[in-house]
Amino acid sequence: MMFDYYPYGFSYFGMFFMLVFWGLIIWLVIWLIKTYSKPSESALEILKKRYANGEMSKREFDQIKKDI
Repeated sequence: MMFDYYPYGFSYFGMFFMLVFWGLIIWLVIWLIKTYSKPSESALEILKKRYANGEMSKREFDQIKKDI
């Protein structure tokens, strides 16, 4: 016989490739989650950027900072 078959089609060769396949799928999902989920900025960071860009005065900045 040319191939050595195991009962119900089980073989270590097939099991190895099944594990590699599922490992790649899991790695791909984790990579996609890490790539596309960026941490959001805090309110204080956004406020500081707006103040640095000149969108508000020092008085407005201090008032909003106190409210946060």
